[in-house]
Amino acid sequence: MKILVLNKADMQEVFNASKAIAADKEALSLYAAGKTNIPLRANLDVPEHNGQSLYMYGYAAPANALGVKIVSVYPDNINKGIPGVPATMVLLNAETGETCCMMDGTYLTQVRTGAVAGLATDYLARKDAKVFAVFGTGGQAPGQIDAVLTVRPEIELVKLYDMNLERAAAFAEEMTAKFAGTFKAKFVAAQTAAEAVEGADIITTCTTAKVNVFDGTLVKKGCHINGVGSYTPEMSEIDEYIVVNADKVYTDTPDAVAESGDLIKPINKGTFSEDKITGQLGDLINGIIPGRESDDEITFFETVGSAVLDIVCGQAIYESAVEMGIGQVIEL
Repeated sequence: MKILVLNKADMQEVFNASKAIAADKEALSLYAAGKTNIPLRANLDVPEHNGQSLYMYGYAAPANALGVKIVSVYPDNINKGIPGVPATMVLLNAETGETCCMMDGTYLTQVRTGAVAGLATDYLARKDAKVFAVFGTGGQAPGQIDAVLTVRPEIELVKLYDMNLERAAAFAEEMTAKFAGTFKAKFVAAQTAAEAVEGADIITTCTTAKVNVFDGTLVKKGCHINGVGSYTPEMSEIDEYIVVNADKVYTDTPDAVAESGDLIKPINKGTFSEDKITGQLGDLINGIIPGRESDDEITFFETVGSAVLDIVCGQAIYESAVEMGIGQVIEL
């Protein structure tokens, strides 16, 4: 059995934000149409080592995508100088059941998560958006920026906010160097959350916060907001005001209502209810529900991630790598 092994550099060589957005679009369209089989992820505690091992698996027949992403959460790894959330994606040949590819699951998560926010932005943000605010400067942030600028290349200013102002300033320099010659946007570090939100046409939050990271009442009319960081009931980076008062609210999958504190907390308080959610992004893609209907609407998209994004995006990367002859082949 021959297995193609792809590291981050290999994946970057064969894949970009545009391809990732297209793969995520297919994934959510198939999911919303009921053409995928995505079980709940399995979660194993490893108490002896203060860890968890999670298995996100599924099958999307139309995309010929079958596989499992293995994600571990080991906070103590930081003391060993290794990643605290290592991940590996394993793809199977849907016709034979044989393992056909292994790839860097950490990078896959970053690229597919950035792409899904970019996809939502493409469908929901104003076409004339010029100012983009990003909260959080961790591993998810570069992919978020790449994807949003890919769908809105006319953005002129990207404001970056982090609780650590020095980190935000360093990140602004890093993004300036990274995207020089690709996008025209200027990258600046915002001194305060309010400064970041002021005038923003698009806002993306990718933090691990348990309380809102900006004042929702400061958001301008016509803004689109992507909530990316909250994937547990305790985490909530989006102000309840936004969830309650947004003109339209979308999710990547129904799992968002069960997993994201951004939605769970206002639902539990009684200020918001599930029936106020406009629908899944896949239903918008499939033409089942409306998108933005005026320039003044505030739209909000919540994503918690799904194995369907991993398998379809992973399969697209694998097929591109095979076509281009990229990666290392091992034989078992």
